[in-house]
Amino acid sequence: MRVAFFITCFNDTLFPEVGQATVRLLERLGHTVDFPLDQTCCGQMHFNTGYQLEIIPLMRHFVRVFDTAEYIVGPSASCVGTIRDYYSRIAEIADDAQLAAEVQHLTPRVFELTEFLTEVLKVADVGAYYPHRVTYHPTCHSLRALHVGDHPIRLLKAVRGLDYVELPRAAECCGFGGTFAIKNADTSIAMLSDKLRCVLDTHAEVCVAADTSCLMHIGGALSRQRAGVRTAHIAEVLASVEE
Repeated sequence: MRVAFFITCFNDTLFPEVGQATVRLLERLGHTVDFPLDQTCCGQMHFNTGYQLEIIPLMRHFVRVFDTAEYIVGPSASCVGTIRDYYSRIAEIADDAQLAAEVQHLTPRVFELTEFLTEVLKVADVGAYYPHRVTYHPTCHSLRALHVGDHPIRLLKAVRGLDYVELPRAAECCGFGGTFAIKNADTSIAMLSDKLRCVLDTHAEVCVAADTSCLMHIGGALSRQRAGVRTAHIAEVLASVEE
């Protein structure tokens, strides 16, 4: 199977190792990964900040770049959620019937990594080995926009050597929310403090999620507190093998 890889600008700029892990994982499972070099931002930041019409050129570009792909896979629930949930709304706001039709044709082929593995490839055990105590933070977009359910947890529980521990109050937001963390810093820090207490209560070595944006938020606080807990994207866990 040929898969078009949508790395997202956030990962490409700040967490390229997540993109590398995703490619290793998909290739290890026997699939060919294409990387369209013209890809750029999906427009999530613009939309979330209130610049809804400014996202339209980015939408047109995304549709053009990925138009011929059979499957489009991204290691970011928030960016995939933007495409699947927001693009059709923006096309309606723009009153552009052609763009709306192109978006309708494209969005069913766009998948977050864990849902692609479990729903399209129908796999749970990807042959990974990760000998650590792990907890999982289900990000807001994965829960509420994509409704990935327990797919990430099923994948983690199938990893050899991994000791999975449930995160208390897992469904609560970590407080990142893109520019929300900047514009509402006090509220964001309060939410983050609650999340950190839950993470530390698990005595996990690693906090895992499907969005590096949330992991950056959580991981930064864990590092500043010298809590001894690190963060990892789920792609990095699933790409790990016994050496």
